[in-house]
Amino acid sequence: MNKKDLFDCSPIRAFDKLTNGGLKAGEVGLITSKKGLGKTSVLVQFAMDSLLNEKNLVHVSFDQESSNVISWYSSVFAEIAKKKNIANAQELKDEIMKERVILNFNPENFTLAKLINTVKALKDAGTKVTALVIDGVEIKNVTADDAKAVESFAKSENITIWLTSTEESANLSDCASKEVLATLAAVLHIEAKPEGTVLSILKMRDDTPSASLKLDAKTQLISEK
Repeated sequence: MNKKDLFDCSPIRAFDKLTNGGLKAGEVGLITSKKGLGKTSVLVQFAMDSLLNEKNLVHVSFDQESSNVISWYSSVFAEIAKKKNIANAQELKDEIMKERVILNFNPENFTLAKLINTVKALKDAGTKVTALVIDGVEIKNVTADDAKAVESFAKSENITIWLTSTEESANLSDCASKEVLATLAAVLHIEAKPEGTVLSILKMRDDTPSASLKLDAKTQLISEK
């Protein structure tokens, strides 16, 4: 059993199938929801998918306890691994996690531009970065210039970047300003509905598709409806 076997059964395959291949290198995506509905879980699923696809990942968190972030990865890996009978699960997990760097930021005086400069410094110092996830951005406070800096970094480095932000509304126009939305290739929103927790695709590049996936009630993994 190797990484490709787990990559093939990753929950992100359902997202890729629905969105003609998902987020591409050089693009930025945003995941929103009310608090407590699974933003971090979904973000880590995208992050784990990058690791399984041989990417070098940087995970940015505003949680000063790295152990909380590590716990999310362990949970998501365990749920994906359950889909296959893996004899060397711990060995494979250890190998995968070597390609992940966790950065903890203080939210005070934080800007996305400062974060991007930090990641650039890491790269200049020799750290490989081919995927970036940022958990807990206040997207409504992000300026157009900062959003463009993130988009430019994704394009110049040919990497994928996913952000999360707390937002109650499922309307695309409520998520951020037009200028910021223009820099995002994908916008997803998680909400609780009578039939369960749903991951709606509000934007995919130039489209505003009426499409959604579900989150498993027990594992919070993305799955087809």
